[in-house]
Amino acid sequence: MTPLIQLVRRASVLPVIVACTALFILMVMTFCDVILRSVFNAPIEAATELTRILMAILVFSVLPIISVTNGHIAVDLTDGIFNRLRLSHVRDALVYLLSGAMLYWPIQRVWILAERARDYGDVTEYLSIPTYLVGWFITASVAITALVMIATGLLHLFAPKTLTETSQ
Repeated sequence: MTPLIQLVRRASVLPVIVACTALFILMVMTFCDVILRSVFNAPIEAATELTRILMAILVFSVLPIISVTNGHIAVDLTDGIFNRLRLSHVRDALVYLLSGAMLYWPIQRVWILAERARDYGDVTEYLSIPTYLVGWFITASVAITALVMIATGLLHLFAPKTLTETSQ
């Protein structure tokens, strides 16, 4: 296995750790909020905004890994045609390349919205967390997803054996 593949595998663990940490914090916070609300009639006031932020971190931190490992829901309407013609690697490459390229628009829009929030000084209601930080995180995650998808598409075209070796 090449050093680049080893580096990518080691680096791919970090977003999973971030997502697991966000999920754990979300779980503990929800548990505490329910207990405090039910027993003491004193809910955590910032629970709603923390839930929104943690859900964004949870979803977008694992987006690159889910996208590359075919973790999304897939419809196999054209699999029979491409498998018969032995062009499944071309189909996969096109899907990855086009999907990665199409992510340019969401990257651009979220970046613009995050910058607008920064310019306006938008913060969350209870904790005064700047909302642009979440926008920047989403932008970075989607940009990494786009780059990883394009790289995977190029690998499907020019080095499909590399993908089968790394999945074992």
